Amino acid sequence: MAARLDRIDLKILRLLQNNGRLSNAELAVSVAISPATCHRRTQRLFEDGFIAAVRAMVAPKKVAKGTLVMVGVVLDRSTPESFAAFEQAIAKLKVVLDCHLVAGDFDYFLKIRVGDMDDFNRIHGELLIALPGVRQTRTFFVMKEVVDNAPLEF
Repeated sequence: MAARLDRIDLKILRLLQNNGRLSNAELAVSVAISPATCHRRTQRLFEDGFIAAVRAMVAPKKVAKGTLVMVGVVLDRSTPESFAAFEQAIAKLKVVLDCHLVAGDFDYFLKIRVGDMDDFNRIHGELLIALPGVRQTRTFFVMKEVVDNAPLEF
């Protein structure tokens, strides 16, 4: 990382990570470079994949998605084909915010936001257990979000 990013690039990344709404002019002032140079550097950070996307973080409760659910999934077989089929199917489900292949007791962990327990019960019964290769799911309702989507340290 150090070979490709200098201290100005790192500062741009940190600032944008904390506030994606900064204008190019504000960003340029904060890192003490010209707006044109700042724009070129920021564009390069996008093009080189250091910045994957910029989007608003919507308050879940404000849009009736205040219940956070983590779901552990165990597949019936541990083969490349069964993993691929599951991953292809899960990627199509808009209700799934995150899906991670993990080591341990589960094959995958899913992060899902719903309105309430009834909403999740419907999603579980209609979508999750119907996914290819699913043998078992274990559901964890989040009681309190202590840290969520924290900025990366670098």
